[in-house]
Amino acid sequence: MRINTDIVKSHRFGNVCRFRFRIPCVFGLFTLLSLVSKAEAADFFLHDGDRVVFLGDSITEQRMYSNFIEAYALTRHPQWQLTFRNAGWAGDTAFFRSRCHPDGSHVVGVEEQAQAPMIDKMIRRSLGRDVLALKPTVVTIDFGMNDVGVSPTADAYNAYVRCLTRMVTVLQENGARSVLLTPQPVENKRPDPELDEKNLALRQFSDGLKEVAAKTGVPYVDQFDPYLKILRRERVGNPDKFIGGGRDSVHPGAIGHTLMAWTILKGLGATPLVSRAQLDYQSKTAVAAESCKIEQLKITDGGLAFDRLDEALPMPIHPNAEPALKLAPLMEDLNQYGLQITGLPPGDYPLSIDGVLVVTMTAAEWAKGCNLASSAGPITQQGLELLKEIGGKNDLYFKRWRNVQFAQKNEWVPAPDVETRRAAELARLDQQIAASEAKINQLRKPRPHRFELTTHLP
Repeated sequence: MRINTDIVKSHRFGNVCRFRFRIPCVFGLFTLLSLVSKAEAADFFLHDGDRVVFLGDSITEQRMYSNFIEAYALTRHPQWQLTFRNAGWAGDTAFFRSRCHPDGSHVVGVEEQAQAPMIDKMIRRSLGRDVLALKPTVVTIDFGMNDVGVSPTADAYNAYVRCLTRMVTVLQENGARSVLLTPQPVENKRPDPELDEKNLALRQFSDGLKEVAAKTGVPYVDQFDPYLKILRRERVGNPDKFIGGGRDSVHPGAIGHTLMAWTILKGLGATPLVSRAQLDYQSKTAVAAESCKIEQLKITDGGLAFDRLDEALPMPIHPNAEPALKLAPLMEDLNQYGLQITGLPPGDYPLSIDGVLVVTMTAAEWAKGCNLASSAGPITQQGLELLKEIGGKNDLYFKRWRNVQFAQKNEWVPAPDVETRRAAELARLDQQIAASEAKINQLRKPRPHRFELTTHLP
């Protein structure tokens, strides 16, 4: 199997770079995927019409795992009306240290009866301003890294559990569905990450979060264990490497955030099927077409050609996150864009999509089928353009929320007409965000493509 590597853009989505993606043969996967019906979309925690807010600390503020989850939902359900906002704040805790600026010692070490009204006040104030003002139907909550702190204590644990419990109940009172996410483990440079003191504490806090979920009746997603298992495996003989590609042991890069998105999406009931098509060369028919239409099928002595219109797009994978595909079965679990062609005479058969060569496989390999999700030429490129636009939109919202609404580091703040100027700037950014979301809604729509399989290179 030979793959054309000139089909994926760099992390700036500009100059072409040469990432070599694995296009797996899927063997019996087509049979399995035939069992994945459209009804399973109802099992996905997100629904048509949802307004989703990602709430958390600096890891959420990085706007990566949230962007990847948004990209999955928008590409897998292009007809749904969905809105996403990121409300992550660096340094934040479950008692909203970064938003309310309370003295942690005056919150964490307080007796429960006196602590309860303090927690309620901070939760209501911060949620009201940063989350409930957006009228969310879904809020994902990811705290714990800063709650654990340098030296975790029983008081810190109790405050964490009580704050998360109150946070969920306030959201429920306001009609929002919550999802509790554990933090991921830290990646300190050692061969035994499971014995790291902070990871031991994070595991304890994560278990407490599970109890909160059971008590309040909301979903719980454990990111900690899947990520830790990967760390344990990859640390063997390589204890100094940040597996998640981040700048430090706490903040993952695109690799780690992709692993986080993979775990979260699975926990929310996301399904693997994008679409699949099976054609037979000998009978000159489309044997199966699920979540796609096959038209203008033409069989020749040299191969075949057809038009394909899918109901969804593959989930885009950021080029910087490509190593994550070797760390976890993300493509198998979330991103199956299948093509199988049986009955071909022996030989090598290159596939082009809209004239772009994407892969060359043997007749035997085509008979087994393959997953083209990350190597489908113009289809992959459309997804990457969408992911770039999602990132730009969320950067605009961050600027609106943090740098204008709160007037941080703006040169016009001291001006006497500050409120007039603030209102004008908010209106201008709202227009830009709306324009970006309109572009996103266009980019997420599948387009028809011409597939051509020949016995010679074009």
